[in-house]
Amino acid sequence: MTFKDFIKNELSGWKKWEILWLVLACAIITGLSIYWHDSLMGIISATTGVACVVCTGKGKLSAYIFGLINVVLYAIISFRAKYYGEVMLNALYYAPMQFYGFLVWSRHMNQETHEVEKKRMDGRGRILLTMAIGAGTLLYGLVLRALGGELPFVDSLSTVASVAAMIISVWMYMEQWAIWIVVDVVTVAMWAWAFMHGNESIATLLMWVVYLINAVIMHIKWSREANKNAV
Repeated sequence: MTFKDFIKNELSGWKKWEILWLVLACAIITGLSIYWHDSLMGIISATTGVACVVCTGKGKLSAYIFGLINVVLYAIISFRAKYYGEVMLNALYYAPMQFYGFLVWSRHMNQETHEVEKKRMDGRGRILLTMAIGAGTLLYGLVLRALGGELPFVDSLSTVASVAAMIISVWMYMEQWAIWIVVDVVTVAMWAWAFMHGNESIATLLMWVVYLINAVIMHIKWSREANKNAV
């Protein structure tokens, strides 16, 4: 695939409401971040993060390009806020997963819609996934508490659930969005707490609020499309 073909495929198939949501989300978070005098790093991280999750919901490969920029900057921001679980998650896991996700998705693109194929897990898979997230949250929370991190078990839940969601996102399962909703609720609360206690990264808080709204929208979208693909 040439670069020209890649750009053409990424721009094709967008519905009006999807374009409106992408533009509106990016504009709101950028405008408010500038108004509240957030850092340039925070603004870029938040904006590329929003573009990433919207493009993920659309099933476009460009999600992983925006995602790589976002996770590198977000890891730096999290380190400054002493959310070490978030730092390790982004620097050691999310960053390399952007390359892996791009490779996997590129092999499972619908040639008509130029979107990734979408599917759902069975009941057994959902139960095992839930158990793994619960056990991982407990164990990793103990580690973060020993490291002196802020809100260790909240940070742990966000981290462990994010790891699981990223894996099934790469594997194209719609259940990722249910997990992202949980992750986003927890992380919004975590960054709201940080903001109320002196952390100035309002763009990061706003980014996660947009992530939450997007996860709800995309859960509905992927569920419908996965049902169609299962027929």
